Amino acid sequence: MKITICGSIAFYQEMENLKKSLENIGHEVFIPLLENEAPQDMGGGKTIYFGKYIEENGGMKSFSLDDRIWDLKAKAISDHYKKIEWCDAILVVNYEKKGIVGYIGGNTLIEMGVAFYLNKPIYILNQVSSEISYTQEIYGMKPIFINGDINKIS
Repeated sequence: MKITICGSIAFYQEMENLKKSLENIGHEVFIPLLENEAPQDMGGGKTIYFGKYIEENGGMKSFSLDDRIWDLKAKAISDHYKKIEWCDAILVVNYEKKGIVGYIGGNTLIEMGVAFYLNKPIYILNQVSSEISYTQEIYGMKPIFINGDINKIS
């Protein structure tokens, strides 16, 4: 099966580990790529993590709607949507973040929406916290909770 892993970049190491484990049992797997190199005026020569970059540079108020960072973010979003189009199913990686167990952020939610629209099965690694304000939307996409067991992906 072709699987695209979705989740917060904070879980990147876990995504890499899951990718290897899934490949070891015969799946083809894509994860988000961290190849968004910062342009020279944004530090150059290093990978840019959008959330961290924005936070370290004055927060959202410091970036106008026409700032170039949004073009870079749009490209990263679009690139991952293409991976969702390619796959047979997505796997949402959701560990604890910001004190929320089973965290699913906004970007992952929209990726789930794309998979749902394309009729792709949505597997979620762990249970979702009821603290997330859009838990109803997540459940409405009829995900399959695998409770950490990647062998349940079929």
